[in-house]
Amino acid sequence: MESAETIPSRSELEAAYRASYVGIERILGQMLSRIKALVEAVGLFPAYKHRVKSFNSYFSKRVKFMRDAKAQGRDPLPITDVLAVRIICPFIGDLARVEEALLDGFTVTEVERKGAETSFKEFGYQSTHLLLKIPEELIGSTGFLNPPVCEVQIRTILQDAWAEVEHELVYKADFTPFDDPMRRKLAALNATLTLSDMLFQEIRDYQHQLNNELAKRRVAFFKKVEDAIDGDLYAGLKAKAREGDDRRADSGWLGPWKSQDDLLLEALNAHNRSDYVRAIDIYSHILAMNPKAEIRAIIHKHRGMAYFAESRYDEAAEDFSDTLTLDAACYKAAYYRGVVSSVRQNYAAAIDDFNAALAIHPYHFYSTYRRAQAFYHIGDYPKALADCEVALELEPDNENVKMLKTMILAQLKM
Repeated sequence: MESAETIPSRSELEAAYRASYVGIERILGQMLSRIKALVEAVGLFPAYKHRVKSFNSYFSKRVKFMRDAKAQGRDPLPITDVLAVRIICPFIGDLARVEEALLDGFTVTEVERKGAETSFKEFGYQSTHLLLKIPEELIGSTGFLNPPVCEVQIRTILQDAWAEVEHELVYKADFTPFDDPMRRKLAALNATLTLSDMLFQEIRDYQHQLNNELAKRRVAFFKKVEDAIDGDLYAGLKAKAREGDDRRADSGWLGPWKSQDDLLLEALNAHNRSDYVRAIDIYSHILAMNPKAEIRAIIHKHRGMAYFAESRYDEAAEDFSDTLTLDAACYKAAYYRGVVSSVRQNYAAAIDDFNAALAIHPYHFYSTYRRAQAFYHIGDYPKALADCEVALELEPDNENVKMLKTMILAQLKM
């Protein structure tokens, strides 16, 4: 290691640095590609910044490290940030996932969590810094990567914004706020950004929970549709297993302090437990709160699905109609109302609703498929076959559509 007393020749060092720059830049590009591949493999797509340290910054840091080493009687610290990559994530929860991906894909020689010890009364940016060992096949012969590592900083968008502003206000301006009011202002700004990060994460977690509940509800709805429509139609071609679930949860009290979001999540939970009576009760409670039109449209659609699950087809059709009155572009409500008409064997009305859904969303597979079934039931086999062909273009491996096509061809004797 270089002696603390060694004074480097700036001109010689700069010449060597310039000569190595292309190779250093190449290594950074390859490291960045590998980092992105690892992060994207876990389903994350953050923003990236990267840079090769300028020679002026490199030389200043080297001189500083030598000066500090001489004062403390030790060898100079190595410069580990010649190559640097910054990964900027939208949410706090992404940070650990990015770090885990990099720990799995690289040899990590150091992990530093900057700002982890900062109290709420202090200001200072937060960031996770990793030193990734550069793989041997990327190193080449450059002497400026000693040790051969790449620094990776992982931050949220707000942490990065704070770091950039703090750098301009404090470090770049060589400013240290001794004045207590100024320190309090900076600490308050930092706390506000930290709280915002936490709130963003909470909102995202809520959205994920809501989306999961919505996905479960859709699966249950489609199962009910298949049992109600497909079972009889394909009885001669396949046996269909049927299940029932008569569980009912305790009704519970809908406290006045609960928000519409809380009530919706509670309703979806009940819906997904097959407690449709409870779900209908909560959906109705939300509607009684007179929410905005776009919210009422969504709640009518959800309640209609719960009514459908309870085989209360009149109420279901009315709710889907209310959704369309409030949101004429909701193709799903038109499709769902068409399903209700199909279950009632009112195939002309069903075809009208499927036509309406397809006018809004021309590539909706289920509207096309269910319309083919409706045409089959009224004996319009050419139109049924045409819809089957379109449905198979959208989902070539769908077995139900294939069976329906077989039945239509048999009727057409083709």
